[in-house]
Amino acid sequence: MTRSVRIHDFGDANVLRIENVEVGEPGRSEVRLRIRAIGLNRTEITLRSGRSPAKPPLPTGLGFEAAGVIEALGPDVTGFSVGDRVALVPAYGAAQYALYGEAAIAPARSLVMIPDDVGFTEAAATWTAYGTAWGGLVAVGALKAGQSVLIPAASSGVGLATIQIAHRLGARPIALTRTSAKANDLRHLGASAVIATTEQDVVAEVKALTGGKGAELVFDPVGGPEFATLAKATAAGGTLVVYGALDIRPTIVPPFEIFARDLAIRGLALTALTRDDPKLASLKQFVSEGLVQGAFHPTIARTFTFDQIADAHRFMEAGEQIGKIVITL
Repeated sequence: MTRSVRIHDFGDANVLRIENVEVGEPGRSEVRLRIRAIGLNRTEITLRSGRSPAKPPLPTGLGFEAAGVIEALGPDVTGFSVGDRVALVPAYGAAQYALYGEAAIAPARSLVMIPDDVGFTEAAATWTAYGTAWGGLVAVGALKAGQSVLIPAASSGVGLATIQIAHRLGARPIALTRTSAKANDLRHLGASAVIATTEQDVVAEVKALTGGKGAELVFDPVGGPEFATLAKATAAGGTLVVYGALDIRPTIVPPFEIFARDLAIRGLALTALTRDDPKLASLKQFVSEGLVQGAFHPTIARTFTFDQIADAHRFMEAGEQIGKIVITL
């Protein structure tokens, strides 16, 4: 038996229960991990709260991102050994594997080796953030050197990864944040410019920063009424990539902006990319090269112990962090 988080009802962080469960042996193309760190993501909070369109049968485990040590291999798993230190690239649903636990089954195709000089906490903070940012900027957004990208919710783990990937591509990351309280931190973490959306005219600021043309790419996890403002700040022929819905209000799509200036709106789900073998391989290669060359370095906002999992969820929901939240075991 091992301790694992399960939910019996959808709701606030109080529904998270740590229970004793039997993990069992890995099946074909699976491994069993001793979990050392868990990366927290909005995906799990959306599912836990009941806001997600995907509602698994209850009770259910949770988990989207983790790092640990291989304890057992499925019968057909090759390329890995018991004792290997590995992290997971999410290519599955947030309730498909119970990664919120001291041990868990995980798919072998999602594994990446952790370099000797990288700790479990950093490894668990890497692959969702950089994988999502790679998907938005490279796989879907086709961002090019010299172009600008608008990054709402820029202080999140994905936002900070987006800043670093934009620099690696030779593009200009423009960070959006609600107030100026995080502006200096965002500049220190690589943002070329910072716009406080509740204090400044977003469209006017973007136009001033881009010589009047607007940003070629918008990478938005928020949606809501302000999506219309982002469309107005997008360059003619530009693309808006939507990968979240943090604002629970209806999203406003301005039709005249879209058709008059030939804007494209694309959706992005990381797992839709990573379920494709060639795309998963490309993601692993791109992020691994950035890590080895020192271009990518995840920012850890705060760590919590496993017994503090509900507190970690509450901390993320407060929205004050800069970087990733990680659970350590």
